[in-house]
Amino acid sequence: MSSPTLDLPGAVPAPEDSVDRGVPWHFGDPFAEQRSAARSAVLVDRSHREVIAVPGEERLSWLHLVLSQHLTELPEGQGTEALVLDTHGRVDSHVLVAHHEGVVYLDTDAPSEVTSALPTIGVNGRQSLPDYLEAMRFWSKVEPRDATSEFAVLTAMGPDAGGILAGFTEVPSDAYEVRGLPGGGFVRNVPFRSLQTYDLLVPRESLVDWWLKLTDAGIRPSGTMAFEALRVEALRPRVGMDTDERAIPHELGWIHLAAHVAKGCYRGQETVAKVHNVGKPPRRMVLLHLDGSVEVSPEIGDPVFHGDRKVGRVGSVVQHHELGPVALALLKRTAPVDGELMAGDPEEDRAVAAAVDPDSVPPDSGEPPGRVAADRLRGR
Repeated sequence: MSSPTLDLPGAVPAPEDSVDRGVPWHFGDPFAEQRSAARSAVLVDRSHREVIAVPGEERLSWLHLVLSQHLTELPEGQGTEALVLDTHGRVDSHVLVAHHEGVVYLDTDAPSEVTSALPTIGVNGRQSLPDYLEAMRFWSKVEPRDATSEFAVLTAMGPDAGGILAGFTEVPSDAYEVRGLPGGGFVRNVPFRSLQTYDLLVPRESLVDWWLKLTDAGIRPSGTMAFEALRVEALRPRVGMDTDERAIPHELGWIHLAAHVAKGCYRGQETVAKVHNVGKPPRRMVLLHLDGSVEVSPEIGDPVFHGDRKVGRVGSVVQHHELGPVALALLKRTAPVDGELMAGDPEEDRAVAAAVDPDSVPPDSGEPPGRVAADRLRGR
């Protein structure tokens, strides 16, 4: 699917091998677009995201059983984040959720792909998220459908974004709050560290109209290159880039944010509860500062070394307007966070010096609550 915003003046398409192909990569100056996001406001076309609609009277109770988040009491006009996990608790998909006018909307990176609900369904044990939801419907009073052809995602970012949006609609002020848009769709407040961020799910036929209205009002056109740099700075992981086949929610900062530790059964729940209560995740996601004095850079999936020992995996690699070359990485808990690392594949001549940003290291949560409770029972 190719976005009509690619026909607008200055739009540069993402490369054909990019996960963001089909939408503008930038509008001539990606670093200036990042600076505008930090200082004023930008608008990003993310209409290549997949949108799934779930209407039906049992929508909340059914999604509560299918997704990792607690959803039975999600009120109208509110959203959250959630995951689809496999049976071992490994991350298959990450979705943003919005409950609007009797329908729960899920939007996620496309093409979505999760572990099949049944061994006889899917290809090589995998299937699309809409197909997975349909396979899990059984007799529940829900009618999930792929709504990607109905809605497109735009993202407004920056300290002035809310004020400009207020000229067109009621702007949600709280995290994940949802408000309807005139003409259909909704706007959602998305926590993005300190950067004000709003997702607009607009009718797909109105995509260009909304783009022109908002950019004419003063929001700078921007591309996914700038968005990705800001996403990495905000320590927001992306499935398939910052995850591998072993990644679990605890390693990515998704516990509580997207995965509930105490609700009833859902696929992968045993791992989520066990690691939270009696263990610690084997890895943790951090931000790496990369040596920018060389022309090479690591790629997604490359190893991270401490000396001769492999201690992690490189995720998203970006050029940030202030931080320079940086990357997200999954590092073993035993890896030093204050020593010099090498990120990249030395056999491909793209290994560079790297250092962990100390502010990105997740705080040690102490002894798991299950162990604490067990010690109390033993009188320790």
